[in-house]
Amino acid sequence: MNHPIAQQQYGSDQAGLICGFCFHPDGAGAEIDSAQAQAWLRAPPDGDAFLWLHFNLANAASERWLRAALPLQEDFFEALRGGSNSTRIELLDQALLAVINDVAFSFGLASSDIATLWAHAQPRVLITARVKPLHSVDRLRAAVRGGAAFRSPAALLVHLLQNQADALAGIVRASGAQVDVLEDRLLAQRLDDQRAQLAAMRRSLVRLQRLLAPEPSALFRLLNRPPAWLDAADAQALRQSSEEFALTLNDLSALVERIKLLQEELAARLNEQSNRTLFTLTLVTVLALPINIVAGFFGMNVGGVPLANHPHGFWVLVLLVASFSLLAGWWAFRRQRGV
Repeated sequence: MNHPIAQQQYGSDQAGLICGFCFHPDGAGAEIDSAQAQAWLRAPPDGDAFLWLHFNLANAASERWLRAALPLQEDFFEALRGGSNSTRIELLDQALLAVINDVAFSFGLASSDIATLWAHAQPRVLITARVKPLHSVDRLRAAVRGGAAFRSPAALLVHLLQNQADALAGIVRASGAQVDVLEDRLLAQRLDDQRAQLAAMRRSLVRLQRLLAPEPSALFRLLNRPPAWLDAADAQALRQSSEEFALTLNDLSALVERIKLLQEELAARLNEQSNRTLFTLTLVTVLALPINIVAGFFGMNVGGVPLANHPHGFWVLVLLVASFSLLAGWWAFRRQRGV
């Protein structure tokens, strides 16, 4: 029974297949369904044709179909079931196992929703699987449907890595534009809710940097000892994509450091503002101190209160308190200028 090709953007057929393509070297991919893919795998045609099959792991039938149709290593299925989700590409016998973290379609800088893609590349088959939809896979699928030609499964894998780097670069550009706006507001002395925005953005970018950065040791081992079926052109493309991704991560690190500096500057300005407010309160307290002292002494119900019967006693006390207040104010402002 032939399963229909999944028509919805994130749907899958009864085997869990989201999309499948059959490629001929330097030719466009032809879309196939799971039944056609299974027939191709049972009797691979002669030549250099290869398959790309993309599965939805939310469909429980995906793993059963993969186990029945392909001789995949158990390590691949263990990775699917919850191994380390750090971004990496490593050798698995003579196959390539890639774990690629990318931003999901619901990504927001305040939440940084990350989705994981697992890929298994063989000389004539590329298997990818995910739970949540990713930007990089959607762009690759759009490129294939648009007639883009790929020469090998490794070329598809390299394209996925480049799409991931492009998505991360777009996030860095968008975040940099937001940081520019916040910096302009900071320079304009508009210190409203920038601390919460900067903190949320910094947390999201640090999380992206931690999850999307590939493990260098696994990549170096792969580039130094590639499998026999990986030709020099694919190895060079893989090395170039890793270098481009490293540059994007450097830009991300610089942006995180810039946000950190803005947070420190904002904290310093808020601290300065608090100090000025505290100085104002202290000055008011100092100026009111002579009045409180004099009022306390003359409010005692005891005998011998001076100037009690003097006809100008009130004005004498007003002059005395005003003099002490002016003297205290002069002393306080003098200390402020000295600081």
